[in-house]
Amino acid sequence: MIENIEANGILYAIVIRSHYHKEGITFVTPNELSQQLAYMHHPKGKVIDAHVHNAVPRQVVYTQEVLLIRKGKLRVDFYDEQQFYFESHILNEGDTILLIRGGHGFEVLEEIEMIEVKQGPHIGEKDKTRFTGVEKQAIRICKSN
Repeated sequence: MIENIEANGILYAIVIRSHYHKEGITFVTPNELSQQLAYMHHPKGKVIDAHVHNAVPRQVVYTQEVLLIRKGKLRVDFYDEQQFYFESHILNEGDTILLIRGGHGFEVLEEIEMIEVKQGPHIGEKDKTRFTGVEKQAIRICKSN
């Protein structure tokens, strides 16, 4: 399953759950996003044509990141651009999330191994603004579909 995480009609994240399966290539992101995410499932013997990517100037304004959960369980807390908390989701082993906009915080619920992919170059602390996150008693876990 693919989950769009939205608030007030704005897309904040996309989750591809570990049990999602579909033949072929499924791009889950709108074309205008600076980070593109696709799910691919091909049979043995499928040949993907050799190719290079062309030099195409692009402007990236906000960092978008992909987390691939290899092991464990992670709670993701979502905030809008004004740092207002609106909901949390649980990611499990095998899940993938694209964080598109707004803010986010995390709590590791079970020992975790994950891979992060995001645009560079990395400029250290100038890449982000830290703020106080949601208090435990205010957390609202949204159930996956």
